[in-house]
Amino acid sequence: MNGNELNYQISRCLDIFTEHADELGDLDQALGDGDLGITVSLGAKATQEALAQLPEATTPTEVVLACAKAFANANPSTMAALVAGALLAGSRVWGDTETIDSKMISAFALAAAGSISQRGKSQVGDKTILDAMYPAAEALQDSPEGEGLDAAIEAAQRGVTSSKELQSQRGRASWLQERSIGLQDPGATAFLRFLQSWKAANSASSVGSV
Repeated sequence: MNGNELNYQISRCLDIFTEHADELGDLDQALGDGDLGITVSLGAKATQEALAQLPEATTPTEVVLACAKAFANANPSTMAALVAGALLAGSRVWGDTETIDSKMISAFALAAAGSISQRGKSQVGDKTILDAMYPAAEALQDSPEGEGLDAAIEAAQRGVTSSKELQSQRGRASWLQERSIGLQDPGATAFLRFLQSWKAANSASSVGSV
């Protein structure tokens, strides 16, 4: 996948991903600030506008850097800052390469998850986005060519399901203490919905297989 193909795939994915904004807002209302749906909507719109301004001869890293800047500038939220930092961390794995393959995408995903873990001072089991993100990244890394996305979605789904039984350890959700048990983590759900949106976008195009 080259930069132009990545640009198209991200824009198409975000069209689908924003359809889940209300669901994510409702989940976040139960556990946190309730602004995740707004973060997703504003961030996606700003990102798509930034991607539309990029020239056709753009590297994958330049595409991701444009996404990170636009998403962060669209929102003052913690999630927006974490996502932007994750994108920056992942982009360093790619460097100046003009095309990316499944192995490079899995390396990106692991670097992005590591960034969120470090910056958010969180880990798997803390009831955060990482409960879906790390298992998905590892599944992507371990899967044969062409099967990674389905494996990542399955791993993320398991992470989302298991998050219901966890007590929130980070952010405003941690204020609920035991009352957070039984509630689905909005960040983990957002990552799952993004992967599902990526698959749906990929089904409608000829690029994006991982």
